[in-house]
Amino acid sequence: MSDATPWSEVLEVLGGATVETLYMVAVSTVLAVLGGLPLGVLLHLTSPVGLNPKPGLYRVLGVIVDVVRSVPFVVLLVVLASFTRLLIGTSIGSTAVIVPLTIGAVPFFARLTQNAVREVSFTAVEAAVTTGAGRLRIVWTVLLGEARAALVGAVGVTAVALIGYAAMAGAIGGGGLGTTAIQDGYQGFDDRLLWGSVVVLGVLAFAMQLATDITAKAVDRRRTAIG
Repeated sequence: MSDATPWSEVLEVLGGATVETLYMVAVSTVLAVLGGLPLGVLLHLTSPVGLNPKPGLYRVLGVIVDVVRSVPFVVLLVVLASFTRLLIGTSIGSTAVIVPLTIGAVPFFARLTQNAVREVSFTAVEAAVTTGAGRLRIVWTVLLGEARAALVGAVGVTAVALIGYAAMAGAIGGGGLGTTAIQDGYQGFDDRLLWGSVVVLGVLAFAMQLATDITAKAVDRRRTAIG
């Protein structure tokens, strides 16, 4: 059994690992939103209650999204290892992990987006159609505009989930707090690094959720109108 790492070194290691984790989560969250937002809107538009129902396309997209979402992230890491190596040049490290993180998060955020825009009042959409607004304008100003608070919340939920996924990637050398907790802490028999990583992961998840909750309330048009 190895000696415990001095606290000064623990803080240094955790600081570097936290930066790596934030890097992975931030980049993959942005990419997930860029890919998942239009996919979620498309799912809504082609659904039976959408502006342009296309049952065939909706079913195909729905199956693809649900299949990818159902794959456990650890399995996705292994399955995509060759693709990640082809794309990045390696399947290990914080940058490489962004690939499976993004692929796993896009369908996740797409479903959250679909649920958010589906909750927009049909009356508001109908009013926009009556005034002759084009489909793109309805999507941008009505669907996304009215659902913006829910969409901010969806970003928060996605980011918190990605914090957990990034930690799982530590099992195969993904870097960040996951690697510190599993390899340096658990396998290295160092409780300070193990529990320090767990605490920091919890703080990151709590801070992310709190920030998005505050932002969602700030952009909520209903709360603004009441106030």
